Amino acid sequence: MNFPKQNIVIVTSEFPPQPGGIGNHAYNLALYLFKQNFDVQVIADQRSEEGNEEAAFDKNLPFSITRIKRHNWRLKMYVKRVLITHKYFKTASHIIATGKFSLWNVSFLSMFRSAQTTAVIHGTEVNFKSYGLRKSIDIALKKFDVIIAVSNYTRDLVAHLNKEVAVIPNGIDLDKWELSEVSDFELKGQPALTTVGRVSSRKGQINVIRQLPVLIKQFPELHYHCIGIPTEADAFNTLAKTLQVQDYITFHGSLDNQMMKQILSKTDVFMMLSSEDKSGDVEGFGIAILEANALGVPAIGSKGCGIECAIRPNVSGELVEFDSETQIKESIDRILSHKKEYQNGAKKWAEQHDWSNIIKQYIALLR
Repeated sequence: MNFPKQNIVIVTSEFPPQPGGIGNHAYNLALYLFKQNFDVQVIADQRSEEGNEEAAFDKNLPFSITRIKRHNWRLKMYVKRVLITHKYFKTASHIIATGKFSLWNVSFLSMFRSAQTTAVIHGTEVNFKSYGLRKSIDIALKKFDVIIAVSNYTRDLVAHLNKEVAVIPNGIDLDKWELSEVSDFELKGQPALTTVGRVSSRKGQINVIRQLPVLIKQFPELHYHCIGIPTEADAFNTLAKTLQVQDYITFHGSLDNQMMKQILSKTDVFMMLSSEDKSGDVEGFGIAILEANALGVPAIGSKGCGIECAIRPNVSGELVEFDSETQIKESIDRILSHKKEYQNGAKKWAEQHDWSNIIKQYIALLR
C-alpha cells in the first residue's frame, strides 16, 4: 500500500559504499521508504579521501543525498552537519537519526524545530564505558519522540531512560542474496565454518579460534574461513600459532559479493561468537547472520548481545555462551546431524526479515 508523500530526512553516521552495519541499515531504510512513496533525503558523511567512491554510488540512488565533505579539521565537519541538518528541519515531517553524532545533532536541533524525531539505536552508541559519553547520549535520547532499537538487547541498554522503545529487527534485501549459479570449487573443511565481518574482537573470530583445539579433536578436517577487513588478523593469527591451529584457518580479507556468496553457499555453519570489547563496542544485531541464512546456512551465535534477536534457536541456528566449549561443540554437532532441517529453517527465518516486511513496522510508527 502506498501512503501520501511525507518528507523524511535520515541523518546517518555511515552510508554505502563504505562498509558498516549502520550504513547498510540506513540505506535500506531510505530505499524502502522511497518505494512506499515517501520523499526521502539522506544526510551522510563522505568517508573516502576525494569522495569519488561516494559520487559514483550516489548518482544511481533514486532518492536525494547530501554528503558532508571530509575535512582534516573534524570540528568543521561537525558544524557543517548541524547546519545542513538544520536546513532540512524546515521542510521535513520526520527526522530519523542513526549513529552516535547523528543522535546528538538531531536532538540538539529538535529544540528549535517541530518535526517528529526518531532515533534508531544499534548497540555500541548506547554502551559507552565513558560516563560522559554515556550521559550525553542519554540526554539526547530523552528528547526524541520515538526510539527504535534493532534488538531486545539494545532496547535493554536504555531501559534506565524509562521511555517506550520499539524493537524493529534489522532486515535484508533477499533479492541481493539469491545465488544464480553455484561454482564447482571445493571449499576447504569438513565441516567448513565461516565468519563474515571485520576481523575484530567484537565480531568474535578470536573466540572461534580459541575453541579450535577442542573442535579439531571432534572434527579433524574442520576449517575456519574469515572473510572481512583484516583489522586484527595479525594478532589473531599469532594466537592461532600459539594454539597450533594456524593451518585450520584462512583469512580471506575483503571479497567481492559474488565470491563471498560462493564461499557462504558451501559453508556448513556460520559462526558469530561476538563479545563486548573493552571500549563497550558490542554486536547490536548481526546482519551477516541473516545474509548467511538467506543462502541456507545455519548460524551459531553468542548469547548476551543483539545476536539473540538474529537467530531463532533450533530453527535457523543455535545460541551459545561464546566461551563454552561444550555448548559450541554440541551445537555444531546438532546442526550437522540435522543439516537439512536447519538449512530450511534458516531460509524461512531470513524471508521473515526481508526489508519488504521490516519497512511496514517503520511506516506504522512514522504515519
